[in-house]
Amino acid sequence: MTAAAGASTTGATPREPVLTPVDRVSGVIFGLIMALTFTGSLSVATADRAEVREMLIGALGCNIAWGLVDAVMYIMAIMAERGREFILLRELHSTPDPARARALILAPLPQVVAETMETDDIERVRSRLAGMPEPDRQGLTLRDLRAAFAVFLLVFLSTLPIALPFAFIAEPHRALRVSNGIALVMLFLGGYLLARHSGHRPWVGGMLTLAVGVVLVWATIALGG
Repeated sequence: MTAAAGASTTGATPREPVLTPVDRVSGVIFGLIMALTFTGSLSVATADRAEVREMLIGALGCNIAWGLVDAVMYIMAIMAERGREFILLRELHSTPDPARARALILAPLPQVVAETMETDDIERVRSRLAGMPEPDRQGLTLRDLRAAFAVFLLVFLSTLPIALPFAFIAEPHRALRVSNGIALVMLFLGGYLLARHSGHRPWVGGMLTLAVGVVLVWATIALGG
């Protein structure tokens, strides 16, 4: 998924990426698994060019559909999160009980952060939030739509590296080997990057993601997906 532009020459604060690294890598892995369910179901021993073409159309069509679903779910998640924030701020403004307000502030924080905050720290946050104007519900922004489109592109474009061998290699058996090799490398790299981002051992994360991806593809094919 796309990264945000850097800071301007005027010294403005750099914009955060449209999507997080987890969003980007997860979108690619999801698209890979969906495409693999099509390439893995192809019988290379008997497949002709017409069957290969049908498989490619099916894989691309499936990832277009799931890319749209993922994009819509991303928008729904954004709206749900903003609704939760709106309710939280409105309750902070309306509650007369400072202890209740402090509990509302601590509730969404990670436990390790909440445990480090003293009562005075929480009270300063409460006072500032209480001094803000009454919140309004926020609608979708252009940035949200860009992020949703990026989700769609990730799921869809992740199909291309494992589909292209079938378009350029005439022998289905050889094309399948190349395609599977590319998919395995991409799954490993996805897990590697996720593990490095979350502070785990990258090689272990890569191998686990690779193993889980293979099992999910096998299960999907076996269940007729």
